[in-house]
Amino acid sequence: MQVANFAAPDIAEELEFLVDSGAIYSVVPGEILARLGVEPRRKREFGLANATRIVRRCGVALFRYGERDAVAEVIFGEPGDAVLLGAFTLEALGLCLDPLKRELLPLPMILAACGGPHAPVASPSARRAVRVTTTVTATVASRPRTTTA
Repeated sequence: MQVANFAAPDIAEELEFLVDSGAIYSVVPGEILARLGVEPRRKREFGLANATRIVRRCGVALFRYGERDAVAEVIFGEPGDAVLLGAFTLEALGLCLDPLKRELLPLPMILAACGGPHAPVASPSARRAVRVTTTVTATVASRPRTTTA
C-alpha cells in the first residue's frame, strides 16, 4: 500500500500495514509523513488496550491500494507504534477485511436515502440495523492480489 501527501500525490512511500479492524485511524511513522510533507493538523488523545492514554499528532494523507485511492486521517506514529490500517481508511478505499481469509475485499458501496422527493424509503428493519464490529488483524501486502476467472 502507498501513502502520499494529497497535495503532492506523485511522491509516495510503499508501506506494509497491519490491518486492525478495531482501530479507527491508520498509523504511519511520523518520519515518513514528514518526509512526504504531510503536516500535523492537531493532537488527539487515544486509549490503548491496556487502558493507558497517549497523545499523538494527526494529519491527512492519501492512501493507494491497486487502482483505489482515498484521503483519510492519519496518526503520526512514534517509535514503537505499529503501522496500522484503520477502519476509516479501509472504508474510504471501499474495502473491507474478510476475517476468515484475512484478505481485503471490495466493500459494497451503498448510499443512504437523504429524504428528498425522489429518495427511496428504507424499510423499518433497515432503519433498525445495527453495526456489529469484530476485531481482526491481517497484514496488507504492498500490492493487491489479482485473480483470474
